[in-house]
Amino acid sequence: MKILLDECITIKLKSLLGGQEVFSVGQMNWKGMKNGLLLMKAVRENFDLFLTNDKNIIHQQNPSQYYISIVVLNSGNSNIESLQKFIPSFLGRINTFEKGRIYVLESETSA
Repeated sequence: MKILLDECITIKLKSLLGGQEVFSVGQMNWKGMKNGLLLMKAVRENFDLFLTNDKNIIHQQNPSQYYISIVVLNSGNSNIESLQKFIPSFLGRINTFEKGRIYVLESETSA
């Protein structure tokens, strides 16, 4: 699976997503792009999934316009210690995410 990490997701998360083809927005030279353009570029580059913790994307984008899965990690911050808590849930569901939809994940340790 080809995954694009949003600017708000640390590249350190890449090592926890073993077996996936993972790129950051920075690696793609797409920093500073608005989400709509970013998603269009990601689709053109054959990304399967866009991973973010930007909860605003839920209200700002119509996911059915993009042939990509959008997964939001419902985290209060973007440090690796917080984001890594989402990895078990994310990897457990990775093959169930449908393109054209947004998914919001909670961490395994959320109460």
